[in-house]
Order: sequence, then structure tokens, then C-alpha cells
Amino acid sequence: MRTYVAKGEEAEALKVGASWFVVDATDVVLGRLATKVARMLIGKDKPSFTPYLDSGDHVVVINANKIRMTGNKVEQKIYYSHSGYPGGLKEVPAKRVRETKPEWIVREAVLGMLPKNKLRARRAKKLRVYRDAAGLARHAGQKPQAVAL
Repeated sequence: MRTYVAKGEEAEALKVGASWFVVDATDVVLGRLATKVARMLIGKDKPSFTPYLDSGDHVVVINANKIRMTGNKVEQKIYYSHSGYPGGLKEVPAKRVRETKPEWIVREAVLGMLPKNKLRARRAKKLRVYRDAAGLARHAGQKPQAVAL
């Protein structure tokens, strides 16, 4: 089966404006949420998807503090960061990160599933993650559509 990829001006003509979507993360498994949101940011679910163009949509994730982690990840998972200096490795358990900044956990999971290319930064700007539903009021003007996962 052949796959058609539009090129040049034809691809630009197919590209339509980005839509806005709201995803409620209440009791949703983190990895499953991240894959669906990353797919929407890339635009893979659109018939006009072109690999080398940013044709994804804006996604607002609310209730990040109610995300679910399976197994013992809350106790055992550790997030690492390094300052670049000798001895600069920092380890923070997922339990502490979840209490202090749960939106960071969701953002890191989604950004980790985006392709590592020149479009990544532009796609990352289309993701907004909020701790609770109060953050949705900022985007009322865009009239985001709710997406059920």
C-alpha cells in the first residue's frame, strides 16, 4: 500500500489552522495520557499530516495532580538531572515531585515522546499543563474542545 505525502505548496495548502483541545488527566495512567497528547501535538491523527511540517494542535492538560502512576512508580521512580559539574547529579523521587509540581511530570512524559528534531520546540510550545481545572479559564477565548481518553 502506498502512502501519499504532499510536497511544497501543496502541503502548505493542506495545512489548516491548529485547533485547541482540553484533556482531563483525572485517574488517567501517565504513559497512556502522554502518548495520546504527543500524537495530537504532532498532528498524526489528521489526514493532512506531513512529517516535515508542524500541523499539530494545541493541547491543554488539566488536573495534573490527579494523574495515576501504575505499579510502585510513585515510590520507586526517580527523576535525574545533572548540572554538568562533577558530582552534580540530583535525584528526586517521583513522590516528592508529584506533591510539589505535578505539571512537570506530565510535561516531561509528553516531551519525551515527541520526536527529537527541529520541530520539537515548536510543538512543545503548544502544550499547556495545569495542576487543576482553574488553569482552563485562561484559554476560554480559544474555545477548546474536550477530549475523552
